[in-house]
Amino acid sequence: MSDGTENHDQAPGQSLWPIGFAIGIACTLVGLVISWPAAVLGSAITIVFGVLWIRDTARTHAPVDSAPAHALVDGTPSEAQLAAEEQHLETHGRAGFLTLATVGLGGVIGAGIVLPSLGFAVLPSFTGEGIETNPVDLGPLENFPEGTFVIASFTGSKRQGDVSRRTAYIRNNGASASKEPSFTIIYSRCVHLGCPVQPNGPKFEDETKTYKDVTLTPVKPAGFGCPCHGGAYDNEGNRTAGPPVRSLDRYAFSIVDGNLVLGDHFSVGTVDGTAADAVMTRYPVAYPGVHVDGIEKWLYPLPVPGAGS
Repeated sequence: MSDGTENHDQAPGQSLWPIGFAIGIACTLVGLVISWPAAVLGSAITIVFGVLWIRDTARTHAPVDSAPAHALVDGTPSEAQLAAEEQHLETHGRAGFLTLATVGLGGVIGAGIVLPSLGFAVLPSFTGEGIETNPVDLGPLENFPEGTFVIASFTGSKRQGDVSRRTAYIRNNGASASKEPSFTIIYSRCVHLGCPVQPNGPKFEDETKTYKDVTLTPVKPAGFGCPCHGGAYDNEGNRTAGPPVRSLDRYAFSIVDGNLVLGDHFSVGTVDGTAADAVMTRYPVAYPGVHVDGIEKWLYPLPVPGAGS
């Protein structure tokens, strides 16, 4: 039997916002493994549904401003109404605070987990592999005959010792159009999975020269090949066959006191032209299997950092 009063304590209805929030978290975590655009999309879904969930929760527990139906004619509430309103405010205020606190704490914990992982997955595509490159003195220019490739084996870091030993294929191109010395210096790691690339041609080991801890062996390559998965490159390092996605990486160089000094290691997309006339765009060092130019740079999945050391 009704006593003339109405119950304003309505239980919150079912909401899809928590489900969308959970889907966003799942998409973010999966995206960190598959592709960073998917991770960004998942983060956006998480933020949108999280905001809608919080707003819906706050609206559900907002105080009711409408006049009670069982108020007296002169506007004075009854004792029963005052007790009900006191219980209503206390219950819903505490419940609302706990709900919002739980959602907020969950958001902070989620951000603490997702943001570092997202940065760990995405930043390498902009900052490169972070390989430490030290200048290496390869010896006098006389050790590099013009037009001839030389296999140079050297220690990249004296502090790390032989574990940092590297190989580069170096060709003295003579003078460029601007009358500056020109060298083609190709890094020996395949840009498919990082296997060692070999010159496709005879080596003249009886003509090997040494300079400090550097060994220089003349070679006459007809391109370069990867024995692991069939990657093939021409003498400029451009991919000609197989699974590699870009040209071989290169080294910058400088001439110091008549010696050739190896500089920074960098990645390139495609090399146009040959020898001293070659034109290319220099990119930060990228992992093997990663595009550095074109739309594939943004669509290709990111590998696990360190996969191509």
